[in-house]
Amino acid sequence: MPAIDPCSLDLGADDPRTALLRLLSAFSVASAADTELTADFVAFVREHGDCFERSLAIGHVTGSAWLVSGDHQRVLLTHHRKLDRWLQPGGHADGDPDIVAVALREAEEESGLTDLHITPNIFDLDRHWIPPRGAEAGHWHYDVRFVVRALGSEVFAVSAESHALAWREIVEIAGDAGTDVSLRRMAARWLQAGD
Repeated sequence: MPAIDPCSLDLGADDPRTALLRLLSAFSVASAADTELTADFVAFVREHGDCFERSLAIGHVTGSAWLVSGDHQRVLLTHHRKLDRWLQPGGHADGDPDIVAVALREAEEESGLTDLHITPNIFDLDRHWIPPRGAEAGHWHYDVRFVVRALGSEVFAVSAESHALAWREIVEIAGDAGTDVSLRRMAARWLQAGD
């Protein structure tokens, strides 16, 4: 797959979006769909100086964690309270341009786990629609996902953002047609990497 045009990174060293654009340029795309989605992310980040702000009404960058167990066979999922679906931990950047730190913070906050290690390379990208709710209009989440490994205790604590948490076998997620399509994609990507 073709690499991202280096000219698309020319925002200046002091622009907080530059770090994310560099991560996007290094993302190992596995398909034409990955290439197209990566280009969409680059365009969105370049177009919106406030892309990390929740107040950007059309959408914003979010950070998520593919939170893997110590044996690398399971992943921790949250039954999201607002969306009422099983998903990976993650959430809003709230203005923080360090999306790696955002993903790690969300993993810690939503799981209660403390001995976590994040790999600072993009594992997956997903752009998904968040439906309108109350006074909040529908908008896009440009979700940047990273592998986070549980190095210590795997005893989690359910946060206010979740109905429940559960460790799920990655191989089962990959083959479960009833599971969110992006979770199945990440499971397949994890299994293909053979980590």
